[in-house]
Amino acid sequence: MECKQFREFAKDMVDYIGDYLENIRDRRVLPTVEPGYLRPLLPEEAPENPDKWQDVMADIEKVIMPGVTHWHSPRFHAYFPTANSYPAIVADMLSSGIACIGFSWIASPACTELEVVMMDWLGKMLELPKEFLASTNGKGGGIIQGTASEATLVALLGAKAKAVLRAKQEHPEWNDVTIISKLVGYASNQAHSSVERAGLLGGVKLRLLPADEKLRLRGDTLQKAIQEDRHNGLIPFYAVATLGTTNACSFDSLDELGPVCNEESVWLHVDAAYAGSAFICPEFRYLMTGIEHADSFNFNPHKWMLVNFDCSAMWLKDPTYVVNAFNVDPLYLKHDQQGVLPDYRHWQIPLGRRFRALKLWFVLRLYGVRNLQAFIRKHVALAHEFEDLVRQDNRFEIFSEVVLGLVCFRLKGSNERNEILLKRINGHGVIHLVPSKIGDTYFLRLAICSRFTESQDIQLSWNEIRTLADDVLAEDQPGK
Repeated sequence: MECKQFREFAKDMVDYIGDYLENIRDRRVLPTVEPGYLRPLLPEEAPENPDKWQDVMADIEKVIMPGVTHWHSPRFHAYFPTANSYPAIVADMLSSGIACIGFSWIASPACTELEVVMMDWLGKMLELPKEFLASTNGKGGGIIQGTASEATLVALLGAKAKAVLRAKQEHPEWNDVTIISKLVGYASNQAHSSVERAGLLGGVKLRLLPADEKLRLRGDTLQKAIQEDRHNGLIPFYAVATLGTTNACSFDSLDELGPVCNEESVWLHVDAAYAGSAFICPEFRYLMTGIEHADSFNFNPHKWMLVNFDCSAMWLKDPTYVVNAFNVDPLYLKHDQQGVLPDYRHWQIPLGRRFRALKLWFVLRLYGVRNLQAFIRKHVALAHEFEDLVRQDNRFEIFSEVVLGLVCFRLKGSNERNEILLKRINGHGVIHLVPSKIGDTYFLRLAICSRFTESQDIQLSWNEIRTLADDVLAEDQPGK
């Protein structure tokens, strides 16, 4: 393909993406296709000769778009946001064009150095303790992981390496198998499934501890579990505090958990995947009180800070144990400048890595901190607008406190009634919600997701829910 052709194709695609996003309100949020819809639309084998560009573009609407769930529709309220912005899209184009694999400094110096600086910019925006920043000449620093799931696993493996080393020093007669069999980690029963999965992948026990009535993991609960496990001959080594759970956006008591972990020599990882973006606003930083006690901290700019997936920001006070855990150093990966700046291959699960810092740099420069703060505040205000609408209808109830951009609500009455309502909502296709269940209570989640969402979309979404609830309640009446 000639460069001239590429330029023509790229201009067509930029126009298509712009039209798609500008007119996304006109598309049905959820597709109506059945599983297996796509195979009959495609040939059985790849073409021997090149297809025409015009045919490829035509097939986007014919083949792809019928099966797309439109996450950036202002009527998409499922899960949590996935970020999207024009600066990030353009930066990803540049990253793809440069196409470096920045696993070490020498592999592409700008790839590493821009990431070091961007993670410090971002850490300062959140007012993280200086121990997490590379610019303070301490041990700490940040890295862009692919997902929060990766960050949780990386932290666990670092904590595991640290605990094994300490146990060998205290018990020289123990081998690795003996020590690892005794390790135990902790998280709330409200923590994301990726935390439990990290325990499985890391080959260690992980206990899910009960949250309190406000869905928070408390310090005394963790303290009791640690004491029980030590009494039983186990080695507590790792704990995860969640700030903004997926179920209901609840917040563990970090200010209580931190001192317990520090006193007990337990690595504390803080998972703020969704909520962390809000901490760029001073009024929401109270939610991270106690962060100074953490050993590692993570949040996803690719969720709520207008940086396209994948961009998961992770900071470590002391990456030494992670580096030692992952350090496989063949000759072909060595270079003369090792140790001056991070070789990020030692800070992550994969070897290869894209130039992800570009999109963080573009977004921070082309929006600025004030506009990013305004974006977060707008979403929070829209969530409270929806909350007010729910509270004004006595047939509904709010399930948990609305803190950021998530509203958990339900029709009063049985779980079955709410299951029917959700099925009607998603079947109708105007908006998209997902449910959750805590204890025996089934409820609906409405997240403010799209950067295009306005008050009119909240009103439309509420009218859709209210109207379909009318039908469900009418059918639920005796004699109907």
